[in-house]
Amino acid sequence: MNAIAPQAISASASPLPSAVELDRALREASPAEIIAAALKAVGREKLALVSSFGTESATLLKVMADVDPAIPVIFLDTGWLFEETLAYRDTLIETLGLKDVRSIKPAEETLTREDPDRELWFSDPDACCRIRKVEPLARALGPFEAWLNGRKRFQGNARADIPVVEDDGARLKFNPFANVSREELEAIFVRSKLPRHPLAASGFRSVGCMPCTSRTAEGEDERAGRWRGRAKTECGIHTMRTS
Repeated sequence: MNAIAPQAISASASPLPSAVELDRALREASPAEIIAAALKAVGREKLALVSSFGTESATLLKVMADVDPAIPVIFLDTGWLFEETLAYRDTLIETLGLKDVRSIKPAEETLTREDPDRELWFSDPDACCRIRKVEPLARALGPFEAWLNGRKRFQGNARADIPVVEDDGARLKFNPFANVSREELEAIFVRSKLPRHPLAASGFRSVGCMPCTSRTAEGEDERAGRWRGRAKTECGIHTMRTS
């Protein structure tokens, strides 16, 4: 993947192309080309990347940094994250030279009203995700016209058929790694000498909030450790439509 000079990219003065048009044009594009196209469509001030700083996040952040390290990065600090994830965030900011990482927390008044005992994750995990992830992200995306995320088709379930670009209500949603394979992800890690998430070596293949994340056994789906024993497979930020 070749880096693209940020100064060569500017927001288009013409109306935004539709998600369908962009998806068709970018179906075979590389992740770097998809990010560059998003920048060209809306400009840096209107584009954000949403990252969990999880076990695979370094790869997308590396590609983004090669295109433009000043693209805003939204990180949802839910109050239930592993200390290792917070440390990994700081490591990647320094390693990749990220210029604008915004750590977004849930509203204190909402937590006090709806989760005063911090037990909502157990009794109603969907509601817990809503107040700690979905609502904060909706607020954080307010200034933006498009956003980037790291979902891949190989992750399965609801992600198996994701397009490269989709209509997310009021915004365009770019999935630069939709077509990327596990092998290609690993190649980015190795080629770029990226640091690994501290929990990856101890069996955590997908890392979210502490109460709802467990290790993944050999042969299991990589997201099997998320909300184990429940029908829930997504936190909600990829099933909502922003407005």
